[in-house]
Amino acid sequence: MLVFILKRLFNAAMVMLAVAFLAFLIFRAAGDPVEIMANDQMSIEDKEALRDSLGLNDSFVTQYLRFVGNAARGDFGISYRNGQKVLGLIADRFPATMELVLVATILSLVIGIPLGVLTAIHRGRWHAEALQFVSIIGVSLPSFVVGILLILVFSVILGIAPAFGRGEVVDLGWWSTGLLTPSGRAALVLPAISLSLYQITLIMRLVRAEMMEVMRSDFVKFARARGVPRWRIQFRHALKNCLMPVITMTAMNVGALIAFALITETVFQWPGMGMLFIQAVTFLDIPVMAAYLCIISFIFVTLNTVVDIAYAVIDPRLRHATR
Repeated sequence: MLVFILKRLFNAAMVMLAVAFLAFLIFRAAGDPVEIMANDQMSIEDKEALRDSLGLNDSFVTQYLRFVGNAARGDFGISYRNGQKVLGLIADRFPATMELVLVATILSLVIGIPLGVLTAIHRGRWHAEALQFVSIIGVSLPSFVVGILLILVFSVILGIAPAFGRGEVVDLGWWSTGLLTPSGRAALVLPAISLSLYQITLIMRLVRAEMMEVMRSDFVKFARARGVPRWRIQFRHALKNCLMPVITMTAMNVGALIAFALITETVFQWPGMGMLFIQAVTFLDIPVMAAYLCIISFIFVTLNTVVDIAYAVIDPRLRHATR
């Protein structure tokens, strides 16, 4: 087991080094940082001094190793746009993104699992087929289209939900939340629904497929032959045995929700990390772009590593199969 964990940690480290290399190449390919940071009054000597202070005159390898070392300590430099530390900017926006992703994940589980059970139990009936058809539409529609439609219906036409912003927030130490205020909860509804729609359809279809597979298994047939009530077979046996893939997919898709929340945050002007990244792209704020790439990749790699190790703990056959 120790060897398996060490292998997974080594693989995760190699992936992060590769991501750091790509992020570093963004620094190199996007242009001269001195020209971006300099103003019209700076002389050539001042620009050379700034370039030397940033370490841009060092070799490629030296700059890359310095970047990796600083990133490992959480130091991504200074934002070109506003002159503040990049980590501080991301820390300010991180609670908004995580709050949105958390609510979207809960919505996807609370809605997706019952719908999956319903379509599996009542397969072939009109309402189950209608839900299947709607799920195809949910998978096919881009999230920005869903967001715009939600704003049009619930904000412009009905006027029952705010179209942008986060509402009033409460600071709990370094963490800020809108869940404790009415305006914060109201502002969270539409972007959370928009972000969770794709996840809802995935979970619904996965639960349906897994439940139909379990219902055809031998132990379910044996339970029916013994006269076990249908509801007990469906909810205590079938549903319980199909939840593991759902939990795994949800845990692994949390990173995807964080990464792709930038579209939802842009549509609803949600002040999260995604919105910060879009602003960084607009103003060519390279340190923020590189930091966002590294942090999102770290979340992805961490979640995948944790899931792999958890699987190996649950099923010992996986440890031996990877040797």
